[in-house]
Amino acid sequence: MTRFLIAASAIALAAPATAAHPDFSAERIETHVRILSDDWYEGRAPGTPGEDKTVAYLSGAFAAIGLQPGGDMGPDGQRQWTQDVILFRSNMVEEPTLALNLGGEKLGLTQNSDLAIRAPVNGMERVELDDVPLVFVGYGTHAPERDWSDFKDVDVAGKIVVALVNDPDFEGGEGDFGGAEMTYYGRWTYKYEEAARRGAAGVLVIHETAPASYGWNVISVNNSQTRDIVREDPGAYHTGLQGWMHLDLATRIFAELGMTYEEAKAAARRRDFQPIDMGASLDATITAELDQFAAKNVVGILPGSERPDEYVLFTAHHDHLGTGEPDENGDAVFNGALDNATGTAMLIELGRGFVNTGGTHRSLVFMAVGAEEGGLLGSKYYAANPIYPIEKTVGVINTDSQGVFGAAHDFSISGTARLGLLDILIEEGEALDRRFAPDPRPEAGGFFRSDHFAFAQVGVPAVSFKSGQELIEGQDDPEVQAMREAVGINYHRRDDEYDPDWRFDGIVEDAKLIHRVGTRLGNGEAWPNWAEGSEFKALRDASAEARD
Repeated sequence: MTRFLIAASAIALAAPATAAHPDFSAERIETHVRILSDDWYEGRAPGTPGEDKTVAYLSGAFAAIGLQPGGDMGPDGQRQWTQDVILFRSNMVEEPTLALNLGGEKLGLTQNSDLAIRAPVNGMERVELDDVPLVFVGYGTHAPERDWSDFKDVDVAGKIVVALVNDPDFEGGEGDFGGAEMTYYGRWTYKYEEAARRGAAGVLVIHETAPASYGWNVISVNNSQTRDIVREDPGAYHTGLQGWMHLDLATRIFAELGMTYEEAKAAARRRDFQPIDMGASLDATITAELDQFAAKNVVGILPGSERPDEYVLFTAHHDHLGTGEPDENGDAVFNGALDNATGTAMLIELGRGFVNTGGTHRSLVFMAVGAEEGGLLGSKYYAANPIYPIEKTVGVINTDSQGVFGAAHDFSISGTARLGLLDILIEEGEALDRRFAPDPRPEAGGFFRSDHFAFAQVGVPAVSFKSGQELIEGQDDPEVQAMREAVGINYHRRDDEYDPDWRFDGIVEDAKLIHRVGTRLGNGEAWPNWAEGSEFKALRDASAEARD
């Protein structure tokens, strides 16, 4: 391990000690990416020796650039470099037994064909449901700030709620949910959460490729193991049964009711929609083995000079998918070079830049989070168990899978959102002659798929920065186009490996922009908020008194 720890120190320190503006280095960023995606790190999966090596490298890099340990308190009363992330794991012992009671018949259902049921995360080793009625709840949304509730006064406790994916505006056009862009109410995870809040026995989301933005093949795999952060009462957050329903099965159930699936969707798009008893019930038995394990967040801090109890947070996930069965070339390692050695390397370089420019009035926290690939778990754990108060967190800027094709005229964020932090990012981009390019697929819900979102869920303004697509050089170069295509194909595959032809000067330009935003947040006194109508604004407003 010493070979890579020495490298981390040498890379981090190879620069002038001070500078009026950060001297970001493409060479340093490239070296971090190359090292972190080496086979020696075994794919950086949480709770593995590969993660241990990664944590040691990142701790060494943070120390070398001049950050202070910002993690959990150690036995000596001093902060450590890491936060322990205690995770819960559920493994199905065997495929669930499933049957639908419909029209006087009991129909045997097939896992991952008719339904895609996840291993239970409600803390129970065995979930048994007997003749539990299904209730269609439209989009399964309760949005008081939009004067919208699909549940009305219907009690769904002890029942299985069946919901459409996405939100009413996906097909209905501009309406109460902002048009094509997906709100959090459209995300399948929200529907799971709302069902649990209402005491439902289970929740099934009807799958359609267009509103989900992925096919049945995506959600019908990897259901035999699920993970979550350890919670005091997991049943308050998760129903016993969670999963997806195939469109063909949903269509058949609605036909028994004398209506088409399209008619059911049309009814759900109306504000006066009422939940519908589907005239069907489900039998299900799911058994699982449960255990716990620990991952790590790596945390460094640059204390503020005037208001050290206020915090600007920068994040990037350091984990990837670990190892699997060797492919035809004998390659067993999911290296995760783009995803997310690039964002992690950028995080280190940002920390170095802020140290060399003297920090800011507020404290700056740099956190390489773990267990993102399992469902944003490292960031969720921090949000539920914050080291620094959530209400005193100014904002969060996340970096995930940054551009490796050179500098761009534009930049973006993951998904769509309306918040003051984005306004600041756009203004600072304009000062560097860079323009903001909105997400071209707002209906896909990209905002909800990276670590910043765990902070949005507790009210903290947060964005995940994305490199631009309109390159200054090489936009029409066939070799660049081929590299772009390869990067897309290699997502979450063993072939996501470091490529010496990648260009890192674009990440340098992105770091300059984020440094400007961080400096503005860190030296300012303002507290960014969400726009009116945002599903997260009420949470931010509720913590305002702590900031007065």
